[in-house]
Amino acid sequence: MSTNHFALNAVDRSADQQGKGASRRLRKQNLVPAIIYGGNEEPTAIAIKHNELVKALEFEAFFSHILTINVDGEEYQAVIKALQRHPAKGYPMHADFQRVVKGQKINMNVPLHFTGAEDAPGTKKSGILSTVVTDVEIVCLPSQLPEYLAVDVSGMEIGDLFRLSDIKLPEGVIIFDLDMEDAHDRTIVNMQAPTVEEVDTDAVDASEVPATAQTKDAE
Repeated sequence: MSTNHFALNAVDRSADQQGKGASRRLRKQNLVPAIIYGGNEEPTAIAIKHNELVKALEFEAFFSHILTINVDGEEYQAVIKALQRHPAKGYPMHADFQRVVKGQKINMNVPLHFTGAEDAPGTKKSGILSTVVTDVEIVCLPSQLPEYLAVDVSGMEIGDLFRLSDIKLPEGVIIFDLDMEDAHDRTIVNMQAPTVEEVDTDAVDASEVPATAQTKDAE
């Protein structure tokens, strides 16, 4: 469980502050349109302070952490489920948050952190660590939500691979793909043999050319 704490300030959006035109006006006021849904309650349309959201988005943990959203003095516990960015400039345009209910499990995507690559025997033999999966969907209680899952690759030899089932999970956390009826234990990382460049056998080696001929070419 992460020790980071993310809090955002927001205001409630009334009915006349919704829609494309209203959203554009909110953005001009440095507010980002958003919505909080779930938790057996009606969706709540809000607008978050742009600068606060941009700063929070700089941290990877923001996407796998329980957030506190203060809406006109009322606090909501939520996780971010979707983020729309401007296609060219990258700034946030809209965000979806899901309410967190104590005792109710949530599905979240959390990143994988690969450690020990520089110490792996395969790396020392010029092997290439190839990452196939960078995040996985997990299911757990809000209080058990990890910021990330660590994968120790320090023992990998060339030809070795890690699957989803090889990830060491914190207590109470399960991987969604492995809990399904048609579970697929896919590869997340492997150690590949080094790439060998092909040598052009038709090329003439300079050592095979007489020194006199090399001198003339240089002139």
